Amino acid sequence: MDKESILNGDMNLLFESERCCVRHFINADIDDFLLYRNNPKWMKFQGFKGLLREEYEEILLKEPLVESGAQFAVISRADHSLVGDIFIKKVTDTFGIGYTVSPLVKRQGYAYEIANSMILWIKQQGEYKIKAGVALENKSSIRLLEKLGFLQLAEENGELIYLLPQDK
Repeated sequence: MDKESILNGDMNLLFESERCCVRHFINADIDDFLLYRNNPKWMKFQGFKGLLREEYEEILLKEPLVESGAQFAVISRADHSLVGDIFIKKVTDTFGIGYTVSPLVKRQGYAYEIANSMILWIKQQGEYKIKAGVALENKSSIRLLEKLGFLQLAEENGELIYLLPQDK
């Protein structure tokens, strides 16, 4: 199946937003993924970085299971390019989330758009808590979480832990 048919929802689609779709990774995504994930300046606040291509392929190209924690590709509807990725992990009644956008699309609203769509998708799964961890120094991500309605819950291991109230 080609990238366009997957982008258009024929298979492996998790959810969509206005400008993007979120789906399983395919091999054609790996080069673009490497460009930003292995950029130390861009990824200074992120985990899951600095791996070899083969290591990313082993992790990203297997069947994603949110119960184990899974990365999903964020694909632009306009040009079918990889604009970022998200992480979702479900533990009992809580979804932990993460998001990363490529520096090629920074400050264009993609992080807010895709995080908001991810929250809507999680809410469709039933009654769940939604948490996110963010580095203390990552002011952009902190502002984004607060804009989405998250409230700071705690500080653990050098990260701020945010929780989205059930009524948001």
